Amino acid sequence: MNLHVTNSLAVAVASLVLVTAAAAQASGGSTLGKVAFVDSRAIMDRAPGRREAEALFQRETAPFEAQVKTMSDSLNAMIAAYQKVEPTLAPADKEKRQKDIRDKQAEYQERTQKLQQQAQARESELVQPILDQVRKVLDEIRAEDGYAVIFDLSAGSGTVVAYDKNLDITERVIGRLKPVALGGAAKPDSTKAGTAGRPAPAGVRKPPAQ
Repeated sequence: MNLHVTNSLAVAVASLVLVTAAAAQASGGSTLGKVAFVDSRAIMDRAPGRREAEALFQRETAPFEAQVKTMSDSLNAMIAAYQKVEPTLAPADKEKRQKDIRDKQAEYQERTQKLQQQAQARESELVQPILDQVRKVLDEIRAEDGYAVIFDLSAGSGTVVAYDKNLDITERVIGRLKPVALGGAAKPDSTKAGTAGRPAPAGVRKPPAQ
């Protein structure tokens, strides 16, 4: 389970590009002006605190993988047991068993959705201090060197086909990054007894379709 920070950083860089471009236009610039490039994937991969944040996220969410698996196994066992005896059941019994399965599925889906939401919130808490520092460094370098726009080479837009390698400031950005305090402590999970104080996992799985 990994922190999905690269896309967040790409969005942050894209936002900065829009802001700096708008500022250049507002100042009366008729051309794009001085530009630079960064590789946000390389920046995030080497940003101080990124791997520590990922390790913490994995430790905090690992216990819930077992919880989700237990819930999934229980639901699948319930469905399998019903399918085995379905031909022998009276209509009323069949309807009751089907309702029990639907109720169990609804409970499972509601629970896993809450876990996913909590995991995403915790992920944002851990990643935000890193993103904030990257934004700050990018803006400082842009202001110092008078760049109108800083493009992200890893954004996947496909519009940059060639560029001067001297305009790549990725290493300069990385060199300015310093260790940051990780996002606040995990919030308690009060949606199920016995799970207080634990965060929830990302990527929880739904049971196989029957």
